[in-house]
Amino acid sequence: MHDVAHIETKTKVKSTRKTVILAILAVVGLFVLLAGVKALQIAKMVSTKPPMPVATVTSSVVKEEDWAPTLSAVGSVSAVQGAVVSTELGGTVGEIGFQNGAVAKKGDLLVKLDASQEEALLRSAEAEVELSRADLERTRGLATKKVVSSSELDAAESKFRRLTAVVDQMRSNIRKKTIVAPFDGQLGIRQVNVGQMINSGQPVVPLQSLDPVFADFALPQQHFAKLSAGLEIRVTTDAVPGRVFNGKLTAVNSMVDVSTRNVMLQATLQNPDHVLRPGMFAKIDVVLPEKHKTLVIPGSAISYAPYGDSVYVIEKKKDEKTGKESQVIRQQFVRVGEARGDFVSITQGLKTGETVVGAGVFKLRNGMAVTINNDLAPKPEVNPTPVDS
Repeated sequence: MHDVAHIETKTKVKSTRKTVILAILAVVGLFVLLAGVKALQIAKMVSTKPPMPVATVTSSVVKEEDWAPTLSAVGSVSAVQGAVVSTELGGTVGEIGFQNGAVAKKGDLLVKLDASQEEALLRSAEAEVELSRADLERTRGLATKKVVSSSELDAAESKFRRLTAVVDQMRSNIRKKTIVAPFDGQLGIRQVNVGQMINSGQPVVPLQSLDPVFADFALPQQHFAKLSAGLEIRVTTDAVPGRVFNGKLTAVNSMVDVSTRNVMLQATLQNPDHVLRPGMFAKIDVVLPEKHKTLVIPGSAISYAPYGDSVYVIEKKKDEKTGKESQVIRQQFVRVGEARGDFVSITQGLKTGETVVGAGVFKLRNGMAVTINNDLAPKPEVNPTPVDS
């Protein structure tokens, strides 16, 4: 009996062990099956390329235009008439007749120095002149009667002329103590105060004539033969961003600077609103009379990068499976020339009539599908005039 019970127990243990092993194998098989299904799903997802997003862009057609070549330089704005008004004589400031930054007309009172002492001396000298005039007339009467000698008459005439000259000098000194504007212009900030004792030659206030103004600059001597008075010039300055000032080349220096081999030039610009001020830094372009064909696109179409500048050309592409035609972009590296207003010239990389993305190129990538919408696209101009300028 004992042996039979032992055999039955051993049989039950083996059966239980077999059941556990089968359960484990079933779980492992199920896990392997699930892993295989998931692997197939992942492989299918990897093999299927997601559709590229379609971007909405503005477009611009590459155009060929006649652009006149230019010579570029940097220079500065100067006044046609400009001076720092100063005193010729010293004295005490008695009156200031202007406000800082005001507009002055020729002859307007600027500063009046105290001249009370000179005026008193003038009255005394005028009295002496009147006395010497009376003496001279009396001496002339006596000379006609041969009562006095001609030498006494000469002495009386000399005394009268000398005293008259003294009076004229005093009057001149008094006038010099009244400082007036020598020409029409814009005043700066005064540098003297009422009651201040100033010396001769001391600055009083800057005075600049602001319409028109000069633009002074220099170009290398190899361009000398191309330069002549009357050429059109364009001036820009960072003090007035987005605005172009047009003028004429009015003077070419008669000599070339020995140290720099540059020739000095001067252009004249109209400045009715007085936004250009003497001393401003300016970029000057001299427009030469000949013209040449140039490919131009908006400057916003250029993607500038250290490894090269590029644009996105819009092309039509047909799907091989569906036959449906769509618009895609192709990155094209270009060589950029000069810029004029909102446009830039392209010297290499594009052809006339090609269509490029006009703006927002930083968000695009090669091969992307696009749609064109130019409803709100700004119109580029060679001479833009922003509203806030």
